[in-house]
Amino acid sequence: MKLQPDIISVQSISGYGPGWIGVAGEKITSSVIISSSGERLSWACNCFEDLSMTHFAELAAMDAELIIFGSGKRLRFPRPAWLQPLIDKQTGIETMDTEAACRTYNILAGEGRKVIAALLLEST
Repeated sequence: MKLQPDIISVQSISGYGPGWIGVAGEKITSSVIISSSGERLSWACNCFEDLSMTHFAELAAMDAELIIFGSGKRLRFPRPAWLQPLIDKQTGIETMDTEAACRTYNILAGEGRKVIAALLLEST
């Protein structure tokens, strides 16, 4: 039995590869924030080492019940102090590599969840 719809009515990620994702027929090659509400914003970080609390405060300012953080080519966890703005707002965050984050975002967005994917896209 199929439990998810064939077509989802929210912004979804149509493909991904090393250093890029596809959204609405466009190939995106720089870090990006994608929201199930339709927002798509550039995220000013080129590599994991560029991240700071400011990046996660930006996410906390958005309206979401859950943040999916794609940490790049491999799984790397943000420093606990960086997550304080999300903890203060009681917003959940899950960390995974960017490819897994793309898949997870699509599933949750397709279920109608208020989810944001913050995707670190590192150049190859």
